[in-house]
Amino acid sequence: MAKKKSKHEWRANSLPAAIMVGPVSLWLVLLVAIPLIYVGVMSFCSIDQYYNVTFQFTLENYSRLMNADYIKIYMQSLVIALLTTVICVLVAYPFSWLIARTKSKKKKILYMLVIIPFWTNSLIRIYGWRTFLGTNGWLNTALQAMHLTNGPVDFLFKQGTTVLGMVYCLFPFMVLPLYTAIEKLDGGLLEASADLGARRVSTFFEVVLPLTSTGIFSGCIMVFIPCLGFFFVSDILGGGNADVIGNLIERQFQSGNNWPLGSALSIILILITLLLVKIYQKMGGDMESLGG
Repeated sequence: MAKKKSKHEWRANSLPAAIMVGPVSLWLVLLVAIPLIYVGVMSFCSIDQYYNVTFQFTLENYSRLMNADYIKIYMQSLVIALLTTVICVLVAYPFSWLIARTKSKKKKILYMLVIIPFWTNSLIRIYGWRTFLGTNGWLNTALQAMHLTNGPVDFLFKQGTTVLGMVYCLFPFMVLPLYTAIEKLDGGLLEASADLGARRVSTFFEVVLPLTSTGIFSGCIMVFIPCLGFFFVSDILGGGNADVIGNLIERQFQSGNNWPLGSALSIILILITLLLVKIYQKMGGDMESLGG
């Protein structure tokens, strides 16, 4: 009777858990696992002379990734991603510190300034920057009205403009983990450092920075990885002069009509993501800070 009762209790306890976890698991399988498996299988497929996918195993797609033109874009992607990440850290850290240390009602206003951009589609906002920076845009109009330039300046279709767009889109993703890390900082440690005679600069580099390093690295991952794939920013603001890996993938699936090669590029991007997340975990980072 005891065994039958334990089985009945086990079923009673497991049923609510299955009801709650089941739909989520099914959702993840349908929208995450199956698409990833499909992309992985596709990366080993071939195409015929008419660019139709044929399910013949080949490693040619991965060998083509070492093409000199592709390597140039990889390097350019890393430069753009690194510049974007560094700028985001330098700008977001003092802003996050200001939000975390503000005690008045202004704290909610400052926090809302970070959240508000999410209310508008990023594609629309990037087109807004294109209009603003165009030869007939507000910036050029203002510069000419103040007689700072003799004619319209071409701000668009440069690497610097692409970096500006990336920073604008990804800046909130740097602020949020930094804000969380700084808010958890024990103020008593800062007071103790000051009581021991340490200067503010020394306190920052020896106390504050190490204690918020996980937030910094978390923000860097959340900026660096999407930056490699935000092809629409480099398309609209870079005009093909500042491509990232996402542009390569997009072209293979669209104009190039080479889905296996595009899948291989996607797999490489996924592996880079997993590698960076693994490094983050090794450093003691919290996966909840990455939305995990």
